[in-house]
Amino acid sequence: MAKLSDKVIAAIQRDIAKGTFKTGEKIPAEPELMHLYNVGRSTVREAVKTLAISGILSVKQGDGTYVNGAIQRETLDERLRRADAVDINSVRVLLEEEIVRLAASHKTPEDIIAISQWLDKRAKAIAHEQAKECADADIGFHLALATASGNAVLADLYKGFTVVMREYFDKRDATTVRFFAASHDLHVELFEAIKNGKPRQAVSVVKQIIANNK
Repeated sequence: MAKLSDKVIAAIQRDIAKGTFKTGEKIPAEPELMHLYNVGRSTVREAVKTLAISGILSVKQGDGTYVNGAIQRETLDERLRRADAVDINSVRVLLEEEIVRLAASHKTPEDIIAISQWLDKRAKAIAHEQAKECADADIGFHLALATASGNAVLADLYKGFTVVMREYFDKRDATTVRFFAASHDLHVELFEAIKNGKPRQAVSVVKQIIANNK
């Protein structure tokens, strides 16, 4: 779970990006920020300190805190939320194909256990017709594959996509469980390909899974 200071950091960055806090101008004083973001003084100070270290803000003792000249880009989560579905799916294909290819070659016994556990949870959620649990288990399964790839950067990038995936699952109706059930055999096949060290087969199966999700 994100710390309060992380949420305030993200909120300040959004306000800078929107122009609420303009480059070269002061941001509000601590009491106003506390009221604006509904947090305590220590949380505000931690957030401002972090943004100052990163160069986004500049603290001038006895004067105030200013927005530096560098324009803060929107966060990855925000960019993904407004992205076109076709673009999202194209990038997801690239990520997942590379993830399963690497996972088939670099997985550890611990990775296989974790992936297997999520697969079991997915199956149980389908059997009990629990839509939310299906979504949680499906995301957990794919995140475990990303971890098994052995590439931490790739795994972090994939985590960003789980935000979009969860929103997609949340928008589906009562057919959601059937949606997960329809691809479960493919998920089992993907697990077997990873466990048996067959990267080509893993890539082929994940392509089928993504194609069925469109």
